[in-house]
Amino acid sequence: MKSRNTILFTLLAVAIVALFVVDLAIGSTAIPLSDVWAALTGGECDAATRDIVLKIRLIKAAMALLAGAALAVSGLQMQTLFRNPLAGPYVLGVSSGASLGVAMFLLGAPLLGIAASPSLQLLGTAGAAWVGSGLILMAIMVLSRRIKDIMVILILGMMVGSAIGAVVEILQYLSDENSLKSFVVWSMGSLGDVTASQLWVVIPTVLVGLTLAVALIKPLNLLLLGENYARTMGLNIVRSRRMLFTSTILLAGTVTAFCGPIGFVGLAVPHLARMVFAAADHRVLIPASMMTGAAVMLLCDIVSKMMTLPINTVTALVGIPIVIFVVIRNRSIV
Repeated sequence: MKSRNTILFTLLAVAIVALFVVDLAIGSTAIPLSDVWAALTGGECDAATRDIVLKIRLIKAAMALLAGAALAVSGLQMQTLFRNPLAGPYVLGVSSGASLGVAMFLLGAPLLGIAASPSLQLLGTAGAAWVGSGLILMAIMVLSRRIKDIMVILILGMMVGSAIGAVVEILQYLSDENSLKSFVVWSMGSLGDVTASQLWVVIPTVLVGLTLAVALIKPLNLLLLGENYARTMGLNIVRSRRMLFTSTILLAGTVTAFCGPIGFVGLAVPHLARMVFAAADHRVLIPASMMTGAAVMLLCDIVSKMMTLPINTVTALVGIPIVIFVVIRNRSIV
């Protein structure tokens, strides 16, 4: 089994490197792989080509790699915590909270006539999404202190998401055409709007979230067998929940804030990792989901550029068949 996993991890690593390089080469203007390599290594190539590779495509490809790993790991954590194969990184309100924050910034501010406010401009779309998702999850964390049944928390998260969705729809209905267009573009998800300065915020935040996930490998393995068993083994359930929620905010919340709501990656990739590695041990699943998520997101970014489609559309087309397969295989959850 160890040798099989070693081979699979090696193949995944090779696939990630290959997809990363191809992602740098593909775009509105195709760039030969030799020129991509020259731009990355400081070799001789056209100045315009170097700028395209280093200042635009490298940032987008790096964001794809980080977003895929972050969403996949956060999805795996939520599925284990809720012991529900259909749980995802946004089940507790990350996506809906982010949407509310962005809607209030892009749609609500113009309605109040303060769209040009310097403080709002500084906050920006990413800041609004980050704050919105964080506040919603903090509220769920407070509720989790008093509610012992994790499924009740799951239902509360879904209800909060539905309520926020209604508020967002009201804002959309009342907003002007330009504001509505900006919000719709954000809601489609995009890896290309992240700047170099923003990337240096995303990198450490995602790394902290992934480090937390690695530190939670043992609690996740215990929770896989049920909270009662985990409690008898001495696991602090409340503390573990808090750490899991914090990791989800840092991972899924950050990606949503800077890239918009990217669906199905966090829901589908953990199942893909389980099928490929045939494992339930999080010592295997955490790195497997991380690497599989990175590879899938890079592949989706390549397809989205080739077909000129929003990234969210491509991830949905990739993720939906996997989710349907999971539902059919686990008929008891239907």
